[in-house]
Amino acid sequence: MQLVDLYQKALALEFLSVEEGMFLFEHAPLTELMYVADELRKKQVPHGKVTWQIDRNVNTTNVCVANCKFCNFFRIPGHPEAYITDMSVYRKKIEETIRWGGDQLLLQGGHHPELGLQYYVDTFRAIKAEFPDIRLHALGPPEIAHITKLEKSTHAEVLKALKEAGLDSLPGAGAEILSDRVRRLISKGKCGAQEWLDIMHEAHKLNLATSGTMMFGHVETVRERFEHLEKIREVQSRKPEGTYGFTAFIPWTFQDVDTLLARIRGVHNLTTSDEYVRMIALCRIMLPNIKNIQASWLTVGKHVAQICLHAGANDFGSIMLEENVVSAAGAPHRFTYKSIQEAIREAGFEPQLRNQLYEWRKMPEVIEEQVINY
Repeated sequence: MQLVDLYQKALALEFLSVEEGMFLFEHAPLTELMYVADELRKKQVPHGKVTWQIDRNVNTTNVCVANCKFCNFFRIPGHPEAYITDMSVYRKKIEETIRWGGDQLLLQGGHHPELGLQYYVDTFRAIKAEFPDIRLHALGPPEIAHITKLEKSTHAEVLKALKEAGLDSLPGAGAEILSDRVRRLISKGKCGAQEWLDIMHEAHKLNLATSGTMMFGHVETVRERFEHLEKIREVQSRKPEGTYGFTAFIPWTFQDVDTLLARIRGVHNLTTSDEYVRMIALCRIMLPNIKNIQASWLTVGKHVAQICLHAGANDFGSIMLEENVVSAAGAPHRFTYKSIQEAIREAGFEPQLRNQLYEWRKMPEVIEEQVINY
């Protein structure tokens, strides 16, 4: 294999194989990878702006039976700190979200053994009845799989019912690494890799916008990272024409503070800044059929995320008015609506507020700056 041949193939928006991606990861100079990925960004996102979002991660429940080894957020059923969020809490948080300029809830929670489809249908309908303009970017393939099992139903029927109740889009939660070897080690209680992919394909057939994700830097091999990208790319290739499919891909690093994976198995996140930027560039190169690549400032911090904007990333994601899951494992970074725009400008780009569909939003005329206290 020759680097220049692979660069030309990538710049022609052709699909690179797993082996070709691994070759670039192991042999390509980072500056050259960044250049190729940046050129692809310019082709795929010609307006040149860096998009960002205002939403709030609200958790339906912290009760979960999945027992993921990287999660500090969950509580087992019957735990004194267990909760299920009620409408009075949603109401307060949505009112704050609107005041702070947000247009969306990222609504996720644990695999509660007693919360079936009707609970989520009722919750979504209640929220939409009071706040029809709030978008619900909610649940994720593992939760859809869990609800489907509880209901003895099908993925398609569950997704259709949730969409009718107000679900606007489906996050890429729970992908971690789409390898059953990895999933047996870190998230045995969640759906397998193929079920995750199947649920996303069903969502695409219903024209639910989704996002693809990857959590890396734990027990996976480099090959498994690239097989993950290939699987995401293949599902995107099968989306019906005219549907949203994966609107974005977001890779982030394993956060290891006090997790079972770190304490019991001794697995720590050893991903360097160089390696994260390298992976961002390779995500852009390996995924020519996904337009938006997001840098995870939450897990790698402002400065590394800014470099990623010159390595193929075109999106900074949300300021996350609230986030409880990744933060519980040690992610320390925070932005407000002012500081995220300052960071984008510092990197040499113009910030552009967007919604989940990557449609541009005007900045609200009246907006309060959130005081960060989580």
